[in-house]
Formats: sequence, structure tokens, C-alpha cells
Amino acid sequence: MRQTITLIICQALLLAPLAGWAQAAEEETLTVKVTPLQGSLYLLQGRGGNVVASVGDDGILIIDDDYAEYANAYHDALKSVSGTDGLPRFVINTHWHSDHVGTNAYWGERGAVIMAQENVYQRMSTRQEMKVFDRVVEPGPAAALPVVTYADSIVVRFNGDRLDVQHFAGGHTDGDSVVFFAQENVVHMGDHFFKDRFPFVDIGSGGNVLGYTANVTAILEQINDDTVIVPGHGSIATRADLVRYLQMLETTTAQVQAGLEQGLSVEQISAKGLGEQWQSWGQGFIKEPAWVSFIAGSL
Repeated sequence: MRQTITLIICQALLLAPLAGWAQAAEEETLTVKVTPLQGSLYLLQGRGGNVVASVGDDGILIIDDDYAEYANAYHDALKSVSGTDGLPRFVINTHWHSDHVGTNAYWGERGAVIMAQENVYQRMSTRQEMKVFDRVVEPGPAAALPVVTYADSIVVRFNGDRLDVQHFAGGHTDGDSVVFFAQENVVHMGDHFFKDRFPFVDIGSGGNVLGYTANVTAILEQINDDTVIVPGHGSIATRADLVRYLQMLETTTAQVQAGLEQGLSVEQISAKGLGEQWQSWGQGFIKEPAWVSFIAGSL
């Protein structure tokens, strides 16, 4: 893999992340890390969800776009890798959460066509309650909303590749898309993959652990050992990483189901724990008790 480029941009901190935690400093240094993937593709990483950019003769297309306060940092990163004005022609959202759609308005105001599954539009255009975080998300501005929506899938031919954008329902949310780059053999999984970490399953937005597991199984059937996998959160992954992730989903779901069938409460199952094998998986955004509750809520 070619050398990783780090671009550091300073700007004011505007928003807090999804979990609700806040930075004490009024201003922070915002960093976007740019890593070449395959061919015309780059991985861009700020603080939210992973972003993939296709940069070539047709222009720029990005998948997801992080938190709103990162707009200028991403713009400068795209200028650097493209040698152009850095403005994407297209933005594809994998789902509606703010760490993946936060700069939609920035790009939409500058002419980008935003695309997403229909349920993403419905959620972004209406008031949403995220009870798990005790948070309300107000409707987004018109410039942030998808202008091209689809029910099940859409194909985008761009920069010499075919992007198969497929809706995987009832997994992380009810509006998740996974993007397969056919020519480059790269897949952006959105939040259907938190590498080596327990995932956030937004049950309030139509997510379900059982559907999530079925979706990961289906995605595995569409890729091979050479596929470069971009998770929603975490570093670049392989098919073996995703197989291990599926094993976690299946094993921990069976553990929680067995506990419930034995009459244990969610709190008792959490106190008992899921075992040493999965202990490190709770060191990310979602801790083990939260993951147990998502499984139980799904069952």
C-alpha cells in the first residue's frame, strides 16, 4: 500500500459526536487521514464514519462524509488528492446517522448530487428520536437531503468502475446501503461492519441484530479473499476479518438467547459477561452491556 498522507486542518469545533460527549476545548485540530486503496479510490478518515472517495476523469464521488465540523478538512483533503477544486459531483450516504451525513449540506450547497436509500431521506427529512442516546435529531436542511433515492439498489458508473449500491434492510438501520466497486474489488460496508468491535444497532431506526447478522452473511457471499473491505468504523479489513466478525455476531447472539431462555435478565447476562474471547470488542463505542441489550431487544 502506498504511503499514507495526513492532512491537518484547523477550524472551530461545531458539533458533538453521536454519543453525546463533548470536547472541553473551544477549538481543536481536525485531522483527515488519506490512504490510497485501489486504482482511483482513497480512504478518508476523520472522527466519524469512514469515507471512500473515487477520484478520476469523471470527477469526485464520495461515500459518506463524516461530521459537519469536518467539512473544510475533507474539502482540503479532496483538493490535495484530486488536484482540482475538490468538489464531489456525487455523495452516496450509507445511512442517516450524523457521523456519516454531517457534511451533506456543505456539499449539497456546492452542487453535489446526494444519493441514498429512500428510508434515509424519510428519516433525515423528519424529526427523529434516538432514545438510546436520549437525543432528538431535527430535520436536516434541504441542501443536506438526498435528491436521488432508490428502494433496493442503484448502479453508478463512474471513473471506469461500476458501483453496485445495494440496500440491506433491517440491519444497522432500515436504510443501510453497501457499495460494491466491481472493477477495483472494494466494498464499503457502512455500519454493517465495526472492525473488531461490537456494533451499534439502531433498533429505534428499524435495525435488528438478527437482520444485521443475515446481511453480513449475504455480503460475505458476494466478496472473495482479495476484496478490500472498508468498514464503517475501523481500519481497512479483509474477508477473514469479516468472517471473524460474523462469528462474533452469531456466538454472542446465541449466548444472550440462551441466557434469556434460562430466565436471566439482561442485567444478569451483562454481569455474567460474554467471555474472555470477546472482551476486547467492548473497548470501542459500544460497550458489552449495550451490545447485550441490542441482542435482547432484537430477540
